Amino acid sequence: MLTLYHSPKSRSSSLIALLDELGATDQVRIERVDIIRQDGSGRIDPRNPHPEGKVPYLVDGDDWVRERGAIILYLTDRFPEAGLGPLPGDPRRGQYLSWLSWYQGVLEPVALLNYCKIEHPALLDTFRDYDTAIQRLDEVLTKQDYLLGDAYSAADLLVASPFMFFQDGMPRTPAVDAWVSRVQDRPSMRAAAASDD
Repeated sequence: MLTLYHSPKSRSSSLIALLDELGATDQVRIERVDIIRQDGSGRIDPRNPHPEGKVPYLVDGDDWVRERGAIILYLTDRFPEAGLGPLPGDPRRGQYLSWLSWYQGVLEPVALLNYCKIEHPALLDTFRDYDTAIQRLDEVLTKQDYLLGDAYSAADLLVASPFMFFQDGMPRTPAVDAWVSRVQDRPSMRAAAASDD
């Protein structure tokens, strides 16, 4: 059985929502572990196999997956019936992979740098600035309801997650704000938030 190492009110909470969306909550064991929080509270839990004591961390027999984008891809490929991640051969597969990678390689670093008010030309050249990242989202979301078109995908869950976590700390356009609200209002997101409380 798959095992997801999870800590409430952390990055792994989005994966609890994903499991619900995939209809896979009975096929993945959730192991709640402690983590070190940004405020210094918590601890590295010896039960957590992640080499840095972080979450999420997915174990599948002798294999393992870390980093949310990779875990999301692994799970949507593993449970394709839900239709939350285009499979190889689907004309939207490249877009899906791009959004998963863009989140971790661009949006999350840019959002954190913006939040911490850290600027440097090398960072801007490498990652872009926050406004440019938001502009990329706005260009897509003014034309369609979700990142891949009219239907929600696991890419929406991942890319919208920091907007839900940081809320006003991540300024956004009206189109991005409406999209975040659509994602946040899904029953799976409400259930994941309730289970974290």
